[in-house]
Amino acid sequence: MIERMLRDLVSAGRLELLWPDGRRSDFVGRDPGPSVRVRVRDAATMRRIALNPSLRFGEAWMDRAFEVEEGSIYDLLDLLMLNLARGARPPLLAWLDRVRIWFRRLQQHNPVWRAKRNVAHHYDLSGRLYALFLDRDRQYSCAYFRSGDETLEQAQAAKKRHIAAKLVLHRPGLRVLDIGSGWGGLALTLATDYGADVTGITLSEEQHREATARVAAAGLGDRVRFFLQDYREVSGTFDRIVSVGMFEHVGVPHYDSFFRQVARLLAPDGVALIHAIGRPEGPGITNPWLRKYIFPGGYSPALSEVLPSIERSGLLLTDLEILRLHYAFTLRHWRERFLRNRDAIAALYDERFCRMWEFYLAACELAFRHQAHFVWQAQLAHRQDAVPLTRDYITHAHEGAAAWQDVSPISTGV
Repeated sequence: MIERMLRDLVSAGRLELLWPDGRRSDFVGRDPGPSVRVRVRDAATMRRIALNPSLRFGEAWMDRAFEVEEGSIYDLLDLLMLNLARGARPPLLAWLDRVRIWFRRLQQHNPVWRAKRNVAHHYDLSGRLYALFLDRDRQYSCAYFRSGDETLEQAQAAKKRHIAAKLVLHRPGLRVLDIGSGWGGLALTLATDYGADVTGITLSEEQHREATARVAAAGLGDRVRFFLQDYREVSGTFDRIVSVGMFEHVGVPHYDSFFRQVARLLAPDGVALIHAIGRPEGPGITNPWLRKYIFPGGYSPALSEVLPSIERSGLLLTDLEILRLHYAFTLRHWRERFLRNRDAIAALYDERFCRMWEFYLAACELAFRHQAHFVWQAQLAHRQDAVPLTRDYITHAHEGAAAWQDVSPISTGV
């Protein structure tokens, strides 16, 4: 079954499989692509892969049921995902995806207790782990690359400027709610550079502990505070609401309640900015391996699933931007840093964990390179005049001209 699937799949590049019984299988595409040699150590595992490749392939890598002898796991995934992106999808994979989509609303049902458990699975790992592959500010979301040649630190700083510009922080003292505040880097920047008063919420105990310590060290306790709290539990009114990399954990059944909550919390003249991953092919499912081992309950939506919920909330979509390839560049930096610090990470956990995260970072990077995944930023408001008339103010922010007094909403007289 595996041989038949691979013969149908490989139209670019070359894959050589060395089986435990000494046989060799070659799969050579007509077009150029990666060249990889794989040695299969455990034939029983390969039979399991044949029946459920989306889940078992990653598990087999973690369990060392196969090794990449020529190339790397990145090269192997590059070869497979390049060919899948060319439309050569084996019928079994397509059939399994159709079956799985029937269960996705159940898988993405995220009441508060489950949302906290899902967050802990990924974000409550050792803080040392994230320090070894993220930038110094621990921005664990897509950076913003103007050329692609920036360092990770430069691109993450540009991402924060880009988001701050879209929040239209035209005067100090604006009350900002940061939904999914991570390790606190964005909140600290908004308070320090733009004079904002920031409330951050997270369900991760590790992130909350680190963010609170950072606030104390910076002496910003009067302007920044963090709470272990679900977005559904927040009350009050905020001039600005921002959420970066958290919407993927909301779950399709909860989109309406999420945007209704944003609408309730946002002041009448307020501005909100939601930053999340999107999929280009319409509604789908989270890869089973990624859902089980990396992001339980997570899902990157199609915009066709998001926009109706925004419309039903009564919020106006004042700007929508698609960031192509930016996350591929970001993940490349993370993967390279992870590999440079692999020994230190193995000392924190073990070899199986390292193989799991290598697989995760490589597969996600290649999803953005080959499968057209993207990041979307939706700017929302109650009023049409809540933001400037044109998008020039965003460009000015990257040119260093957008201190808070340089940007203002439309005059009420316009």
